[in-house]
Amino acid sequence: MRKRSRRTSLSNVVVKKPPSKTQSKRELRDLQRLMASAVMRPLTADDGMQKRWVDGRSMRGFVAEFIKPNANLTSFERLEIYNRQYWFRLLDCLLEDYPGLRAILGDRKFSRLAVRYLERSPSASFTLRNLGRNLERFIANTPELTEPRHLQCRDMARLEWAHTEAFDTEAKAPVTANDLLGKKPTEIRFRLQPHLQLLDLDYPVDALLLSMKRDRGLRSDASNTMGRMRARRRTQIARLLRSEHVYLGVHRFENGVYYKRLDPLQWKLLNAIRKGSSLESACASALRAEKEPRDVDPELIQRWFQNWSALGWFCAR
Repeated sequence: MRKRSRRTSLSNVVVKKPPSKTQSKRELRDLQRLMASAVMRPLTADDGMQKRWVDGRSMRGFVAEFIKPNANLTSFERLEIYNRQYWFRLLDCLLEDYPGLRAILGDRKFSRLAVRYLERSPSASFTLRNLGRNLERFIANTPELTEPRHLQCRDMARLEWAHTEAFDTEAKAPVTANDLLGKKPTEIRFRLQPHLQLLDLDYPVDALLLSMKRDRGLRSDASNTMGRMRARRRTQIARLLRSEHVYLGVHRFENGVYYKRLDPLQWKLLNAIRKGSSLESACASALRAEKEPRDVDPELIQRWFQNWSALGWFCAR
């Protein structure tokens, strides 16, 4: 799924006393910060703007100091439009980017989590693509918001952020056979593509997310059908979120994002390469890290590298 470009916008706000050319940059910056603070304040329980400013003053009187009314709307009502626009847009983006997390938590708990997260980590980028950057850490630090499925939620947040990273992170020119000609294994050092994400998960959240995507084509507006699907989804979530250690590569291929399950040795090998080890050192360190040492056929490792090369996972250093 291709994400659309998303930018926040606070255009068309008319201030009561627009800064003149002679006003200092500091005054303009203070006005911008004031406007941002007002727009980014959390909404009330009924999705309206709060009635009091942070110092206890009436919001209506406070807003009238820097926002002009017009023939149809008061200063308060004009700013409330942007306050709602800001929060509805951000919440909508989290809903779009984290369908798996929403499925695990349910709509009510997901909304509560999203609001608390945005209060703690407001948008700080020109693009809303980065909105969920700190969500996994926030979930780890606030387990009460995701209990009793805290660990599953943390893994799902990791996977869905990795999906975002894999979708639009830079891709370098892949390694070719000519790049390797005449080199010994001790001299060969690959780089992994920046978009390739390597995950070590405690739950098979990838299976749940893929199952959800398959089910989208089965949806119906008939209420009884939707009811059966919701019941099926609850059973499906419980079944798919049983503890299972999963090593995963999340990558982009021909403008699509894919999840590839990895053998523990494959995951260790790729991580060693990412840390800068030579091909020979990466193989040796990965084998040493095995809990139960095993003999690995060199031809098997060769097939792994052929497959990863075909997927474009390697780029020249």
